[in-house]
Amino acid sequence: MVAKKPSAFYFVSHMGTCNFHKKFYLLKRRITLTFILYLALLSFCEAQAIRSPVAASYIGIGAYSKRHQDVFSFTSNQAALAQVNHAVAGVFGERRFMLNELNNYVAALALPTTSGNFGLKTGYYGFSDYNETQIGLAYGRKMGEKVDIGAQFNYNAIRISGYGSSSAVSFEIGTVLHITEQIHAGIHINNPVGGKFGKDQQEKLPSVYSLGLGYDASEKFFFSTEIMKEEDQPVNVIAGVQYKLLPQLLTRAGIESATSSAYAGIGLFWKNFRLDVTAAFHPQLGVSPGLLMIIQFNQQNN
Repeated sequence: MVAKKPSAFYFVSHMGTCNFHKKFYLLKRRITLTFILYLALLSFCEAQAIRSPVAASYIGIGAYSKRHQDVFSFTSNQAALAQVNHAVAGVFGERRFMLNELNNYVAALALPTTSGNFGLKTGYYGFSDYNETQIGLAYGRKMGEKVDIGAQFNYNAIRISGYGSSSAVSFEIGTVLHITEQIHAGIHINNPVGGKFGKDQQEKLPSVYSLGLGYDASEKFFFSTEIMKEEDQPVNVIAGVQYKLLPQLLTRAGIESATSSAYAGIGLFWKNFRLDVTAAFHPQLGVSPGLLMIIQFNQQNN
């Protein structure tokens, strides 16, 4: 039996189907990218530089503490670097609103020296068609027993597929005052000037000013609150607590008033390692799960 050859109509209709699927795929991709950009703009009010995780308050909660700070504390206030007495590194990953396209990664390294302490922070947000990156070099040191100071210089970049990329330089400064052994207060300023994107320098990173207060109630319990004012945004009040149930187990929880967001997490210690499972909740956009890991190296005295 001889197979019947496909007709010219078959080829034409088949080509039309292929073209339809191709156009539909491109349209779907554009809609996805537009949606991602919309979410990026919607959540930009939470950004400090360039994009902070939804759970940024979780990882930076120890900035105003002597007993409960860690390697990520300097991401909220670089003066917290002054209290680091051993080399330590950490990574944090967050699936923002449960979307792969909004993944957020932060890595931090702190290294104490006799001339002050140095920190390195790197961040990546987005996916192949739209992403933001940041590399920051920080420095912190003690100015006596009561005052710590710090600063950080950042290289920020944004890339949009089909549109190109742009970069900007910004800086941050901060100080922490140790009022008593238990009470600590500080000021942090992010990008007061500069930090502009584009050939015409028309797009500027927002300036952010914050005032923080921490209370080391004991070796187990810590409370922190921060008042943050971002350029062209309402005042944001952030509050968080940390409690060590056991030497090997801690819990953290907190809220942010500007976005009505809440965050919580639980951390486990094993030798020089710490592993936290976190979650942040936004009332409109949903849950953002995260994972944090910290490793401490050989202890070193200042």
